[in-house]
Amino acid sequence: MHTFLLFFQQAPDTPSTLMSFLPFILIMVIIYFLMMRPQIKKQKEKQKMLEELKKGDNVITRGGIKGKIMGFADENKTVIVKVDDNVKLNIDKGAIELVVPTGKPAEAK
Repeated sequence: MHTFLLFFQQAPDTPSTLMSFLPFILIMVIIYFLMMRPQIKKQKEKQKMLEELKKGDNVITRGGIKGKIMGFADENKTVIVKVDDNVKLNIDKGAIELVVPTGKPAEAK
């Protein structure tokens, strides 16, 4: 009985709290650098591209509509895109997927 009590009185060597969370912290760092950081960078690039839109740019929308920007409406939130001679569409600025340089064929990213 005496040895039984001694067994419970001795505290086992437990790793520190930081060491127990270390694998979780490492996984979160890996997720940030492999998944979140590239996505944030891509969003910033797209936001910059949308801010730099100007009249005369050739664009492609998310839906695949190709046209030329003729102007802006609704405090620059809507883009007026000329699709054909007599066809102009009002498209939300966020729906613009790609700006095609003039004189070059469109390439999907």
